[in-house]
Amino acid sequence: MPTSCFACARHTTLALALFVWPIAGHAQAFNRATPPKLGSPRRLVLPVMHERSLTNGMRLIIVERHDLPVADVALLIGAGSDVEAVGKGGLATLTANLLDEGANGRASLDIAEQQAFLGARLSTGASFDRTTISLHAPVAVLDSAMTLFADVVRRPAFETKEFTRLRDERMTALLQENDRGPAVADRAFAALVFGDTHPYGRNPNGTQAETEALTRDDVTAFYAAWYKPNNSVLIVVGDVTVSRATALAERLFGSWLKAPLPTRAPVAAPAPATQSRIIVVDKPAAAQSSFRIGGIGISRASPDFYPLQVMNTVLGGAFTSRLNNNLRETKGFSYGASSGFATRRWVGPWTAGSEIVSAKSDSALLEFIKELSAIRETVPADEMGKAKRYLTLGYADRFESTSDVAGGIADVATLGIPLSELGAYQARVDAVTAADVRRVAKRYINPAALTIVIAGDKASLVPALDALHVAPVEVRDMYGRPVPTP
Repeated sequence: MPTSCFACARHTTLALALFVWPIAGHAQAFNRATPPKLGSPRRLVLPVMHERSLTNGMRLIIVERHDLPVADVALLIGAGSDVEAVGKGGLATLTANLLDEGANGRASLDIAEQQAFLGARLSTGASFDRTTISLHAPVAVLDSAMTLFADVVRRPAFETKEFTRLRDERMTALLQENDRGPAVADRAFAALVFGDTHPYGRNPNGTQAETEALTRDDVTAFYAAWYKPNNSVLIVVGDVTVSRATALAERLFGSWLKAPLPTRAPVAAPAPATQSRIIVVDKPAAAQSSFRIGGIGISRASPDFYPLQVMNTVLGGAFTSRLNNNLRETKGFSYGASSGFATRRWVGPWTAGSEIVSAKSDSALLEFIKELSAIRETVPADEMGKAKRYLTLGYADRFESTSDVAGGIADVATLGIPLSELGAYQARVDAVTAADVRRVAKRYINPAALTIVIAGDKASLVPALDALHVAPVEVRDMYGRPVPTP
């Protein structure tokens, strides 16, 4: 019998069983008219996080998880695009991407082949605030995999041919982004909210001009300045003991020499906007408009972090949130709408956004403003409870696997946030009140002082937006710069 027939027979048997089951006298025990009641959520108990330090200043965080014979390792460098000099955009990410393109006598293909042979996975990357080198490996080959990992971190070759190849690939990727409305809107929004001299106002991958100007010497200088053990956190999670993980760290990183770090000046948050403005970035004949609306938010260390988590869940942080329910489910303007606060080392942005069918751009803007105004009023108790349960019940998903645990630790380890905050999350969310939510909504979301960026067809957008009289409408380029009038 073909496989499809076996599937049909199986489904038929299941259907008959479901049809016959109520006849067996059990239907009265299950009332489909009344939804089941949720019980009290169980508290997430995180595994013990053991902290150690090497004599060279490297911080170790070790978590034993013996349910599967695997381990995840992450080395965090406390520097990302936030420490790049103006004009050197993309240097942190390019440096990180070059780490595994040759190290300690291995060529790029040698590193890839060794990963495949070991059944390991190694990745590198940088964000606004940090550089991350990650490893996933079976514990049976952990010594060999971590030796490769340490070579990538400590002994990168930065070969000229690999530098040139990755720089050229970056140039191509940036050129492609110019045709993508969401990427264009993201870039313009960041530049307009923070300015192009602020690290959060620039694209972490730089611009085409900046990328073309980068040299291999820039990469080696950035590496020498910031890649140091006293600027690093090593996280090990998995089927290893604390003693084994510590010994591996000592053997592979103990000889890495401590050295002074460049001075890192605090980054000041720009002044919040005092009035709204609408910026159109032209995408001629675009079928949809990319909306980015928002302003200045908070840093991860802000005491308003937890009230904002609850407030944003109501507003746009979940599929059933107000923005998505309005713009997707009720109006049908979009496949989805959301909002969020980017909580980084320094004060980051808050953003509400969506991809809107072009013909409904003006109507969608009014709906955005309506929801941003309504969230400043008291949130009903049932909506508060739903948002808090969404956050607390879903929190465990963030720590399901060894890589999840390592990632959760990484999110706070380089930002000066105590590790105990990870275990306190559910209780902190539960403690948020409706008054807290209203306070932070009124403080951070001002419908009269919004930065509104819409990437779309200028010819249809500008007249429609002008007619709304919401705010002055300007046309700018993807970097937030004024476009000369022809």
